[in-house]
Amino acid sequence: MFPILLKIGPITIHTYGFMMAVGVALGLWFIYHQAKKAGMDANKIMDAAFYTIIVSLIGAKFILFVSNISYYITYPKELFSLARSGGVFQGGLTFGVIFALYYFHRKKIPTWPTADLIAPALAMGHGFGRIGCFSAGCCYGSECAAPWAVIFKNRYAGQLTGVRLDTPLHPVQLYEAILNFVNFGVLFLILKKKKFDGQVFSFYVINYSIIRFITEYFRGDHADKVYFIRGASPFSSLTLPQLFCVLGLIAGAVLLVVLRRRKRAES
Repeated sequence: MFPILLKIGPITIHTYGFMMAVGVALGLWFIYHQAKKAGMDANKIMDAAFYTIIVSLIGAKFILFVSNISYYITYPKELFSLARSGGVFQGGLTFGVIFALYYFHRKKIPTWPTADLIAPALAMGHGFGRIGCFSAGCCYGSECAAPWAVIFKNRYAGQLTGVRLDTPLHPVQLYEAILNFVNFGVLFLILKKKKFDGQVFSFYVINYSIIRFITEYFRGDHADKVYFIRGASPFSSLTLPQLFCVLGLIAGAVLLVVLRRRKRAES
């Protein structure tokens, strides 16, 4: 673990914030390049992407605050610390999608073609973000005896994120980082050969829902997991985040079918 990337006097650059910045920068570059390649108004789409990122970050922090109100009322500065946590990704995604739909409509930006460009960028940016999580120690995994288990020892990171130190844990952040990069590759291939607008975004929702559902089994950072269904074992239970993943999977599948049928009707 490597929570601090660089420290010069009073200036501290945390690895988590740096990796988030890298993910955002590369995501914006990807969107701009693909928009120009598709003959779309790249500058207008970049404006939309920039404002959507801002709203997503606010949404992610808001859901983080709501999920642990008592802590952040006591320590309000921690809410704005990129060293501790960037927020809840699912909350940021929800706020971002709602705002993007509104902004696209207002600025007359084609919704689904633009969403198809943004989806791979989201997957790529999220992958870099999870590497940042691993460096900081947040979103850590449950205890395990696997040969690839990781042991965090950095006391500063332990104070920031509450990660369990000197204990072998699943490197769940790396699981999700790898799966998000694979998702980026899959979505990029679909983008190059897509049959209808909205296809790439639909698969992003489906793929990420599956990724987050699976990695939830290996998460250990929830002190008191909220269960929708409580079974005898984790694999017979359904946590609240997994419920949202199931709903996301259904929504993505429905969207895929609806947009495919719309394209066939137009043809």
